[in-house]
Amino acid sequence: MPAPKNRFKSRLRTGETQIGLWLGLGEATTAELAAGAGFDWLVIDGEHGPNGLRDVLDQLRAIGEASHPVVRVKDDDRAGIKQMLDLGAQTILVPMIETADQAREAVRSMLYPPDGVRGVGAALARASRYGIETDYLHGANDEVCLLLQVESRAGLDALDDILTLDGLDGVFIGPADLAADMGHRGDPGHDAVQSAVRDALSRIMASGKAAGILTSDPALAASYRDMGVQFLAVGSDVGALMRGLRTLRSSF
Repeated sequence: MPAPKNRFKSRLRTGETQIGLWLGLGEATTAELAAGAGFDWLVIDGEHGPNGLRDVLDQLRAIGEASHPVVRVKDDDRAGIKQMLDLGAQTILVPMIETADQAREAVRSMLYPPDGVRGVGAALARASRYGIETDYLHGANDEVCLLLQVESRAGLDALDDILTLDGLDGVFIGPADLAADMGHRGDPGHDAVQSAVRDALSRIMASGKAAGILTSDPALAASYRDMGVQFLAVGSDVGALMRGLRTLRSSF
């Protein structure tokens, strides 16, 4: 049996907007609830969320086929990317990309040789259903999906070079870190930040790669959708829970 089809990756190629949610609580039950709510994709946040390997594994199992899990790794460490792929994550989001060389190495980390340098251990891994999918190695490179996160002025300067890379499926713009780097910490809605964000999103889409972003501002989210952003996160489990709790408390 071959590697399972990556539905998220296939839909990126159609140009439609897939709506996602950020999972920062590190809880399998929360992931299961979000998957059941109908989001197209869910980010398991291993950069800022309290997630170890087994936490990610539990959330992958909880999400199952109800949504598409995207694992944000803590950095571009090759061994960390390999472990997440072996756990069964097919789509990886790598934060803090600032150079084309860094992006190129991330691509290599995703792919088995000779296309890349991913270590071969599929027979022991959940990715191959512990060896049941005997043809996994031969189809895995086609079904993994790499998203790189650009969130600094240096990253924006390198963006055009990054976008030329084969093996890169999409670029996610991180407005919070970009705002801080531009001198507007805590204000991603600042006009200068939004101008840089929209320019970057337009450049990504013009290159033929998929563009992505996260915002909890409904008006901004609608504007990004209207631009044609292909993977759009519209909030987080933390934000949704806190808003619900505050609304409930204020009603009494």
